[in-house]
Amino acid sequence: MTETIRKTMKALVKREEKESYVLQDIPVPEPTGDEVLLKVESVSICGSDISLYKWTEMAKVIATIPFIPGHECAGVVVKAGPQCPLPLGTRVGVENHFYCGDCYQCTHNQKEICQNMGQYGHGRKTFHGGCSQYSIVSAKYCYPLKTNITAEDAVLLEPLGVAHNAIERLEVAGEDVLVIGCGPVGLLAIGVAKAIGASRVTGVDIDESRLELAKTLGADRLINSLKENVKETVLKQTNGDGVGRIAECSGAAAMISSMFTYLRKGGQVVMVGLPKQPVHVEDPLPNIVFKGLTLKTVHGRQIFHTWEEAERLTSEKKVKTAAVISHRFPMSRFEEAFDALFSGKACKIVLDPHS
Repeated sequence: MTETIRKTMKALVKREEKESYVLQDIPVPEPTGDEVLLKVESVSICGSDISLYKWTEMAKVIATIPFIPGHECAGVVVKAGPQCPLPLGTRVGVENHFYCGDCYQCTHNQKEICQNMGQYGHGRKTFHGGCSQYSIVSAKYCYPLKTNITAEDAVLLEPLGVAHNAIERLEVAGEDVLVIGCGPVGLLAIGVAKAIGASRVTGVDIDESRLELAKTLGADRLINSLKENVKETVLKQTNGDGVGRIAECSGAAAMISSMFTYLRKGGQVVMVGLPKQPVHVEDPLPNIVFKGLTLKTVHGRQIFHTWEEAERLTSEKKVKTAAVISHRFPMSRFEEAFDALFSGKACKIVLDPHS
């Protein structure tokens, strides 16, 4: 059956350099070239959206006004441009790193860190984002779903993909893994680590409710860093050797600065969290140089390898993705949704654009 598409749609729009968004009726866009018009089924918001909502100095670096927010989006193709290869009815997730295809990184299988990257939901090379009833996306940035996972499962493939990219690069099979920061990506990293063969996974956070979620996602051990000294606990648990793998998902400068002191010699670290302050490492010779460590960072997902693996883990129920969803709101109540995000009590928040 052909989708009946209205002429206007509801969307959150940032048009001025000030806090919040405006919920507006705007024209439904028309796809051209290889573009698709998606009926957005689900969109989620995360910690990085705080800067965009409040329009902080960081937002001015990563976003360009005007834009529709919502970089975590899943939908159905309801209309297509003349060069679009995707049939109507295709369910897709949106890869929000809009790569150019021509730079060094793009031609060397590193599209996720394209030199000329635009970003969906940030106004970079596109006005569009997922906080709208319909959205325009080039087909090359769409990941066609291969299974019948739910719309909520599909929208979580974006943050799950970040976690999977980090953990896969960390080479965790048979290793003890320490995940610092049990926000949505950290929690999903715990689930991925267990799913792909880590021997034991320890979650570190300051919030007991997040640590309980970490247990739900498969953590074998929990450390509340407000109540325990992480270094002392880790060294005690590892007979003084230190832990072999660390996924840093908190972005807290103090945690980043200290984590090298309890990393095992020859160990590996992957940095996922976004530090907002300078990082200073005490005693860099014994804690970094003489350790022969490997330090990796990730920005997004490997396109589209990570998406395929994230969908596989989701469809096979090897990672409990739904556990990270703490709130569901109609998009019309977006201010309540962001208040929940600002409160620090929310984990992953999902919006329904059609209510």
